[in-house]
Amino acid sequence: MAAADQIKSLIKSFGEADEARFYATAMQIAAGEARSGHTALAEELKKLIDQAKLGRNTALGVVKSLPVSASQRELGDLLELIHPSEKLKEMVLAPNLSKSLKRVLDEQKKIEILRKNNLFPRKKLLFIGPPGCGKTMSARVLASELAIPLFIIRLDGLISRYMGESIAKLRLIFDSMKQFRAVYLFDEFDSIGTTRSQGNEVGEIKRVLNAFLMQIEKDSSNSLIIAATNYPDSLDKALFRRFDDIIQYPLPTVEEIYKLFKKEFFDFKLSKKFDLHRIAAHSDGLSYADIHRICADTIKDFLVYGAEEASEEKLINYALMRKQPY
Repeated sequence: MAAADQIKSLIKSFGEADEARFYATAMQIAAGEARSGHTALAEELKKLIDQAKLGRNTALGVVKSLPVSASQRELGDLLELIHPSEKLKEMVLAPNLSKSLKRVLDEQKKIEILRKNNLFPRKKLLFIGPPGCGKTMSARVLASELAIPLFIIRLDGLISRYMGESIAKLRLIFDSMKQFRAVYLFDEFDSIGTTRSQGNEVGEIKRVLNAFLMQIEKDSSNSLIIAATNYPDSLDKALFRRFDDIIQYPLPTVEEIYKLFKKEFFDFKLSKKFDLHRIAAHSDGLSYADIHRICADTIKDFLVYGAEEASEEKLINYALMRKQPY
C-alpha cells in the first residue's frame, strides 16, 4: 500500500492544484506497487494516470472557475492560454542555458523538500536576449515539463487597451497566480520595464512598473513568473534583484546551428546530400527562429517541387537573405 507521506502529498497537491506533483506522486505509488509484486494493480494505476492526463482539460477548468466576479471574467482578455508539449531534450541550446533551465525544473520538482528546509525553488525568472533565440520556447518547455498551463501576458497590449486601469488588471493577473498554478510569461517586458529615471516615459507606464515591482516582491504563489525582453539595457536596474535567476539567450553558435539543421532535416534525410557544416557557417549570426524558417522553406521545396529543388545552394541563399536588413 502507499506510504503515509505519499498519500499526504497526493492530497496536498490536489488541494493546491499542483498537477505536476499530483501525477508524480501517483506514479511513485504505482512504481511502489510494482516493486511489491502487485503488477496488475500497478498497471491499472498507470492506465488511470494516463487517462487522467489525457482527459484533463485545464483550460475548461480555468474558464469555469474564473467568473467568480465581473473583474475575473476579464482575465480571458488579458491572458493567452497555451498547453505546450515541447520537452527540454528537444531544444538545441548552449550547455549553460540548458543547465539553467534544468535547475529550475529540478528545484520545482523538489518543492516539498525545499520548503521543509525553509527554502524556495527558483520561480521568478528574467529571460533576456535577441528575438528568436528561445525565450518563449523555454517558457513553453517549463510549462510542459511541469505539466501545467502557460499564460502569455502581452504588456504593451495591457497598457494600450486598459489605459488608466492597467494597475488593477495587473493585480488581477497576480491574484490568479495564487488560484491557478501555471507559468505566467510577461512578454515584451521592456514595454513597462524601462528605467523610471527617464523623464519622457508615460506616467501610466511608471505606475505599472512600480505596481509590478510590488506584486512580484510579495508573490507567494506556486506559479512560475517569467519576464522576457529583447532589450535588457533599457530595463530599470531595480528589476534585476527581484528575480531568482537572470537567464541570457545568445545567438546560436555555428555548432549549435549545425545541430539544429541536423535535427530539423532528420526525418527527411536531406542532411545526406547537404554539407551542413558549410551551410551552418553561412548561417552564422542568425537566430534559432531564422534557422527554423530556413529549414521549413527547404522542406517545403522538397515536398512541393521535388528533391532536385531542395539544393544546398538554395538553402545557403535562404540564409543569406535572412541576413539582409529590412
